[in-house]
Amino acid sequence: MNLLQSVLEALESLNSNKLRSSLTILGIVIGVAAVIAMLAVGEGAQETITGAISGVGTNLLFVFSGNPSEEVRNPQPLTLSDVDALLDQFQAPSIANVAPVINGQVRVSFGGEEVAASANGVTPDYALVRNYAVTEGEFINDEHLLGQASVALLGPEVAQKLFDRKDGLVGETIRIEGQPFRVIGVLESKGGGSFGSQDNVVMIPFSTAKSRVLRRTRDRVDTIFVQALDADAVDAATDEITQILRSRHRILLGPNDFTVFSQEDFVQTAKTITGVFTIFLGGIAGISLLVGGIGIMNIMLVSVTERTREIGLRKALGARKRDILIQFLTESALLSLMGGVIGIGFGWLIAFVVKLIAAANDTPFTPAVGLNAVLLATLFSTAVGLFFGIYPANRAANLEPVEALRYE
Repeated sequence: MNLLQSVLEALESLNSNKLRSSLTILGIVIGVAAVIAMLAVGEGAQETITGAISGVGTNLLFVFSGNPSEEVRNPQPLTLSDVDALLDQFQAPSIANVAPVINGQVRVSFGGEEVAASANGVTPDYALVRNYAVTEGEFINDEHLLGQASVALLGPEVAQKLFDRKDGLVGETIRIEGQPFRVIGVLESKGGGSFGSQDNVVMIPFSTAKSRVLRRTRDRVDTIFVQALDADAVDAATDEITQILRSRHRILLGPNDFTVFSQEDFVQTAKTITGVFTIFLGGIAGISLLVGGIGIMNIMLVSVTERTREIGLRKALGARKRDILIQFLTESALLSLMGGVIGIGFGWLIAFVVKLIAAANDTPFTPAVGLNAVLLATLFSTAVGLFFGIYPANRAANLEPVEALRYE
């Protein structure tokens, strides 16, 4: 018996029990569709998160106080003097711009509305270093900084919550921690980021934040954002930052009392997290494929019992054990393959629906159905059919012709 003949006979056998075959295929369809959809969601989440982080700039470095990986005695805080030292072109030729930031959670109110938001005390260089732009108004300038002005920039999320709109807000007066601030602009949307939503934020002059809102002493800063000359200069800039700060903090031996991260570090961390997330989702979805495989084995066992006399007659007429084995294996493989093909279509449809829902909610999320996921689901579903079809096929092939013909 050749392969084509086995396929034709398998199709004829499956066609004779349409309802049973359809229900068996349905189990595989659900399993494959779930695997495709979950992997697409995981892939889309990875691209969205890493894209948001990379969008800040590939030459951006973050400097934080403290060292989470090692114990440090008498750690020194980051200060404005450290910022001035990093701006020294003789000591740090690979650094283009530096922006100190202090931040904290504040209450922002207007009229009867009040929201919790992240407040950033920034300098004019912050817009350049972090690639921030305004949709209306202007960014914080040197005059605001020198005069400790009570002015604020609103993130689009804060603007929407307070005013139910994102434009026409320049000149409005809001209150931050009970103090009046004049709105001078609305920030361009940044979406989600490695530190949560970048749109739920208000920005005020660094000097105002330090003295009146967030209150820092000794010119202390929370984070220093450093912009390297270009992406190729990131490693050199990291070394320069490390040398300058170790010297200023008088660290001769021992670990740093600060931490330097690059955008690439955050991207790799995000990829690792979302990769584990994707594998987890795919593994859960894969369980439904195993359930579908058990359904195939169950149906094939029933089929062997129902066709015992047929098997005996075939063997009496000269059919070999291998022919019977191939016949039943072909049937189980076809069941899983057809389920796999239909499941791929349903999986793509689910991913497309998720994309539409995300777009309707203004969420920058696009599930990605990759070729690897399609091939994996197809091969895995076929393998499941063959694996769970081996026992029924082997049982049919080992039937004795005389006993099979006597079966009622």
